[in-house]
Amino acid sequence: MKKRILTGDRPTGKLHLGHYVGSLANRVKLQEEYQSYIIIADVQALTTNFENPENLSRDTFQIAEDYLAAGLDPEISTIFIQSMIPEIHELTMYYSMFTSVNVLRHNPTVKTEAQQHGFSDMTYGFLGYPVSQAADISIFKANLVPVGDDQIPHIELARKIVRRFNDLYKPVLIEPEALIGEVPRLMGLDGKAKMSKSLNNAIYLSDSASEVESKVKDAVTDPARIRKTDLGHPEICTVYGYHQVFNRSEMEEIEHACRNGEIGCVQCKKKLAGCLNKLLEPMRERRIKYENQPELVKDILEEGSRKARLTAQETMREVRDAMRINYFAATE
Repeated sequence: MKKRILTGDRPTGKLHLGHYVGSLANRVKLQEEYQSYIIIADVQALTTNFENPENLSRDTFQIAEDYLAAGLDPEISTIFIQSMIPEIHELTMYYSMFTSVNVLRHNPTVKTEAQQHGFSDMTYGFLGYPVSQAADISIFKANLVPVGDDQIPHIELARKIVRRFNDLYKPVLIEPEALIGEVPRLMGLDGKAKMSKSLNNAIYLSDSASEVESKVKDAVTDPARIRKTDLGHPEICTVYGYHQVFNRSEMEEIEHACRNGEIGCVQCKKKLAGCLNKLLEPMRERRIKYENQPELVKDILEEGSRKARLTAQETMREVRDAMRINYFAATE
């Protein structure tokens, strides 16, 4: 049996290049090696968007299209919707019975996100979403969870919760481990913060070739360069940072030319736009298939959710047996 991984996103809008280099490209590679469960965490999206639930359907199908366009294969990866698996919510509640509020309040990722969203008083759901994540992971008995450094506290908490459950009742669950890869830091086009929909500084996986060219054209570069012959400082240039991630074969040549005033920003941006469009073109071709067949995306999500629920139901039978609350097991 292949080892299992659990990974996914909250559906809060279209995926962009930051998502791609941060996790999505790695998922596409890992699906060949691991049994992959890809969660669209719509319930957790409500922790910060509870006032706008009407957006969930649109965003859920958008993110599914992004997954499929990027190369996730529904024949080998189980792509599912969190809210369609009620067993996750049951396990979340059981975990919450022995997870203290103080532990959640001191989770550094929770604290950081609360500050980002301006939450002076955290809701029950927001404070407890790491418990929900622990249930997401353990109900599928995931061995590994691909994450960035900022998510390590969540995985450590998930490990502690699973360990506590196994100690209290019976060792039926698997302690997950973080699978940490080298994730390039991708700044937004404005050069001020990481790529984000809310900051309007992102290139989306669904952008057309002309949209990519237009956005790259307006991207921030070295402010000290006025003319092509001015000596550049690529280490502070947002566009050069993108070359380091998406155009590694030419980045040394571009760095040398920039420092010596041999290449202008216009030419440098054209090179970058060409690289990005080369990366995105296969995704655009795959996306057309799913945009033209919305019922196919729906079928993929329904089937993925059905398969995921079967696994979750099997785990929950073991959980209830371990807790001795499987009341009617003897008569089933």
